[in-house]
Amino acid sequence: MERGTSQMRRMSLAVVVVAAIAASYGLGRLYPSSHSTSKAGRHVLYYVDPMHPSYKSDKPGIAPDCGMPLKPVYSDEISATVSPLAELPGGAVSIDVATQRLLGIRVAPVEKGGATHTIHVVGRVAPEDTRVYNLNAYVDGFIRETFDDSVGMQVKKNQKLATFYSPDFLAAASGFLAATERVPGTVGKDGARFTPDWGGTIAKEGVRSIKGYTDHLRNLGMGDEQIKRIAETRDLPDSVEIVAPADGFVLARNITAGQHFEHTMEFYRIVDLSKVWIVAEVFEQDAPYLRPGNSAEIVLREEGRRLPAHIAASLPQSETGGGTVKLRLEADNPNFVLRPEMLADVDLTVQLPAAITVPVDALVDSGAIARVYVAHGEGVFEPRAVETGWHYGDRVEILRGLQPGEQVVVAATFLVDSESRLKSPGAATSKPAPPGQPGMRTPMQMPRHMAQEKQMPKKVASNPAGSTSKNQGTSND
Repeated sequence: MERGTSQMRRMSLAVVVVAAIAASYGLGRLYPSSHSTSKAGRHVLYYVDPMHPSYKSDKPGIAPDCGMPLKPVYSDEISATVSPLAELPGGAVSIDVATQRLLGIRVAPVEKGGATHTIHVVGRVAPEDTRVYNLNAYVDGFIRETFDDSVGMQVKKNQKLATFYSPDFLAAASGFLAATERVPGTVGKDGARFTPDWGGTIAKEGVRSIKGYTDHLRNLGMGDEQIKRIAETRDLPDSVEIVAPADGFVLARNITAGQHFEHTMEFYRIVDLSKVWIVAEVFEQDAPYLRPGNSAEIVLREEGRRLPAHIAASLPQSETGGGTVKLRLEADNPNFVLRPEMLADVDLTVQLPAAITVPVDALVDSGAIARVYVAHGEGVFEPRAVETGWHYGDRVEILRGLQPGEQVVVAATFLVDSESRLKSPGAATSKPAPPGQPGMRTPMQMPRHMAQEKQMPKKVASNPAGSTSKNQGTSND
């Protein structure tokens, strides 16, 4: 009897245990939200693949690509991460400080002010055209002799270079002597006044005749010194002297002793090199900032010297389709170190107008649009389209889109840009998506995750068990 009672008690206890288990299971099915609360009381919004955060699930489980347990995402984490981005345009990303340090992301301030830039070009030395003297023959004749007239020789003003004979000078010189000899003494019989001229006093009525003969001799090529000497000595010369018209160098010599010449002959070309031109070519985009009067330097590397120069007030010359502009610089030439056709390095100083500028590394230029990434604190970066102006050295002018004092990314810019494009492909026009919806922006992961995420297809969420997604995920690990 006792034995049957004990058996009945054991069966009753088993029934109670089974009923308790069933009741617990039913309560779990009726109130599934109890599983969305952690032991610490934090509310779980959803679960993500720890290797690919773009994959989301509303319940715990195993990641389809790597086999790791899904990671819970709590509401307090989402509010702390998404809220700064929700107020910004699409494409903004959040990157924690540790990841920024690992990727080498740096920011720099947007600045406003002028800039000075130096352009290094090569110039060719040329003589000033106003300092080039051509000694030409105006009559027919032949060269008697020459004196120290080799090309490159330095000469002084009125230095005799050669002599020649021409019968045309005899008539002009004889008329000149006759005019001067006809002039009476200091006072004429008719009381006419007299004026001094070549070798003595000449009456006013004889000035016109003397001047005519003098000009004729000059036109034929005789120098003033020889004309004056004829007036003083009253002797007809047997040859005409060719003299240097100024201090300078013999640039060209076309005669030799005994040579016959015609009236179209060029005897010499003399150049004064105390001042020279330097013709340099610059790019067309630089030309608007190079104005007459701007300073420059001529660099003589072999001699270790620098000569000051300035841009001449001349119209720049450009060749069609060449993409360059020729500028003319003027420079003093002490000790005549610069010679015609010599090549010299030129440093041109460009003073750019005051403008808002950023480092060139801050710019992401796709051709159709240029953008920068503006830092908003707490690791948040906003893509912003900008309009650029001049580019010089490591600075770029920003015409629209930025204000002085803002911070922009200047190092690892393309990594930030890649993350922005991955998080929001339509960053230029899209708006931030609400939490938990497709396309929601999440904090940037480590570079390995980012590299894998680039290869992650969007259909992973719709087909978590697909073998294609799994193979692609594992191939990048």
